[in-house]
Amino acid sequence: MAATLIKGSEISKQIKEELKKEVTELKERYNVIPGLATVLIGEDEASKVYVGAKEKACKELGIYSERVDLPGDTTEADLLALIEKLNKDSKIHGILVQMPLPKHINETNALYAVDPKKDVDGFHPVNIGKLMLGQPTFIPCTPHGILELLKRGGIETEGAEVVVVGRSNIVGKPIANMLLQKKGGNATVAVCHTGTKDLASHTRRADILIVAVGRPKMITADMVKDGVVVIDVGVNRLETGLVGDVDFEAVKEKARAITPVPGGVGPMTIAMLMYNTVQAAKMQAGIEGGLKELKP
Repeated sequence: MAATLIKGSEISKQIKEELKKEVTELKERYNVIPGLATVLIGEDEASKVYVGAKEKACKELGIYSERVDLPGDTTEADLLALIEKLNKDSKIHGILVQMPLPKHINETNALYAVDPKKDVDGFHPVNIGKLMLGQPTFIPCTPHGILELLKRGGIETEGAEVVVVGRSNIVGKPIANMLLQKKGGNATVAVCHTGTKDLASHTRRADILIVAVGRPKMITADMVKDGVVVIDVGVNRLETGLVGDVDFEAVKEKARAITPVPGGVGPMTIAMLMYNTVQAAKMQAGIEGGLKELKP
């Protein structure tokens, strides 16, 4: 029997509808309009698409959106000055510096310059540290989206054996840590990477397999057990179209549930960015129910 599809395209719409109501209430009850600033440097086409999608989501939800486009030769000093200006702007509750940056700009310096209270990407070391400690914080958007897919897809993580393939700072490390937390995960987690010997021996143990490596169809049917839940974070462009890191057609015949590509994890990332922006607005306005109640 083929797997149940965990459709991020549908779940993200549910989350956006919930946020739309919350944004309306913030405006009517508190006169607070959540605001997100996106900073785009250069002419990277993929980045333009991503930023455009974020602007569209803001418009749909009633979130104030401010986009700053800078030329590719913008200096690091000028970028840091802009970030500091946005840090002080009361209309802006969240700041997103779109990656990748031009090579002459140090990405770490740019990310660290964002006020942690406005770090809706969840990449600042202050927020990463809080995540590690299980304290309320901004959760990186893609891992947060994965948690929502599992929760709303009816997948129990308590006591599950989870295998994460990939150790990036954006997905692999944070999702592994989040699923280790006693509240919200409470799973047994193994992280595999390029140095892992006999990868299949690890992936075949997984009750929940999360793959984020950027290698098309790397996980094949013989690498998973019957009844596994598969979260495929990969998006790879081939001549035949977009595919994930998992051989979807083969693995879905063994899995209990699986995310498609496209339409799986991808839509959740923007939905959770909107979520973080709303939480940031509530926190900065001192409104009950904001970030202090958000637990990974």
